[in-house]
Amino acid sequence: MTHQPPSPQRCLVTGATGYIGGRLVPELLAAGHPVRCLVRDPGRLRDQPWRAQVETVTGDVTRPDTLPAALEGVDVAYYLVHSLGTGSGFEETDREAARAFGEAAAAAGVSRIVYLGGLIPGDVPEQQLSPHLRSRAEVGRTLRRSGVPTAELRAAVIIGSGSASFEMLRYLTERLPVMVTPSWVGTRIQPIAVRDVLRYLVGAAGLPPEVNRVFDLGGPDVLTYRGMMQRYARTAGLRRRVIVAVPVLTPRLSSHWVGLVTPVPNAIARPLVESLRYRVVCGEHDIARWVPDPPGGLIGFDRAVELALRRIRDAEVVTRWSSASLPGAPSDPLPTDPDWAGGSLYEDVRERSVQASPRAVWQVVEGIGGDNGWYSFPLAWALRGWLDRLVGGVGLRRGRRDPGRLRVGDSLDFWRVEEIEPGRLLRLRAEMRLPGLAWLELSVTPDGDGAACYRQRALFHPHGLAGHAYWWSVAPFHSVVFGGMARNITERARATD
Repeated sequence: MTHQPPSPQRCLVTGATGYIGGRLVPELLAAGHPVRCLVRDPGRLRDQPWRAQVETVTGDVTRPDTLPAALEGVDVAYYLVHSLGTGSGFEETDREAARAFGEAAAAAGVSRIVYLGGLIPGDVPEQQLSPHLRSRAEVGRTLRRSGVPTAELRAAVIIGSGSASFEMLRYLTERLPVMVTPSWVGTRIQPIAVRDVLRYLVGAAGLPPEVNRVFDLGGPDVLTYRGMMQRYARTAGLRRRVIVAVPVLTPRLSSHWVGLVTPVPNAIARPLVESLRYRVVCGEHDIARWVPDPPGGLIGFDRAVELALRRIRDAEVVTRWSSASLPGAPSDPLPTDPDWAGGSLYEDVRERSVQASPRAVWQVVEGIGGDNGWYSFPLAWALRGWLDRLVGGVGLRRGRRDPGRLRVGDSLDFWRVEEIEPGRLLRLRAEMRLPGLAWLELSVTPDGDGAACYRQRALFHPHGLAGHAYWWSVAPFHSVVFGGMARNITERARATD
């Protein structure tokens, strides 16, 4: 049976800067629900097309003092945050955050919590699960015990443009026509299209008050990971892959293997790989009692891949796994200068006049990174990316969400867009592993008679002696890397204007 809730309902979305949250917000708005977003940095939502339609509250689920204001007057609270890839201690962090959120929601009179977790294998004792799956199950249990009716939706592999699971599948299949793989490629999995996940999330807002339980979410196909790779190859027009499974690759080794081949860093790949060791197939489909399947049925695996590839081809990837800031990534704003009181601030400034229109120069600036590279000494950038991945960083392979357009909060290789003023300024904040904080500013101003002035500024705030040593060790290469970058960007703009 279906339950028709009072509409509209005020919805709070946590994790609105993440992969699922960033897609859920416009779906809730389209369904007529007022939306409030709880975010650590409201500026990260500034360039979202729906930004003017939502209310934004600054806060964090790990800071209980920020939750009462966020939950005041809320009917349905979406809990879409977790500490994936944060290293040791993440289970305690997730546990305490869920407990505080549940208590604050109960105190605020919230009618329902909706939580998206991971599909749990029914034949494995919880204590034997991977830490990631065990934590997701504990978060759901904590929320269900909060006194607020909670719908815990559990999904396995989500197929959609930009999801970490999809990009892992995509890059492994496309880059390795012949591969020696871990034994988990033979595990049975029930993937689900991101569109169906979003439909269930929106529909869960209408569950009746007595519903306080887990729901398994899965698409119509049950496949092995090997089968998913073969069907991806067929859908993408690739030759059939040769896949040889061996039992010797542990989850740790598997995550390094995934990290070498795909853009997904080890810190995120490892919990994903650990989850793939288990048979994750839905044990029920009870959600259909309240959120009926669409007339044409749920989206199958092949169709989900087609839709995702079309989004990638048409540069319409709305969010990516890298939309959310990586755990431990620096988030400090650019220090004000020149009278900054925070200590040393090193600079490398390059300025060039170019006989090209400001529009042409900006087009090159906004297209930087990803497949276009960084316009100087590619080997040096590649080496820096490899070194970053060796120490657990993201490296250069995150690429771009969109090949030609940037917005605040976008990841850009091992940078993140901190500020963008179209046609004038692009400021990037480094998310590579560094003994300090780093920024890169690229700006364009008119220079008279249709010409332009290009200004490039690299800044570094060192942390301790290691930070100072790092700056001076790489300073001799700045003329090649940063000087070449300024020269090549302006030359490219002149040649294309």
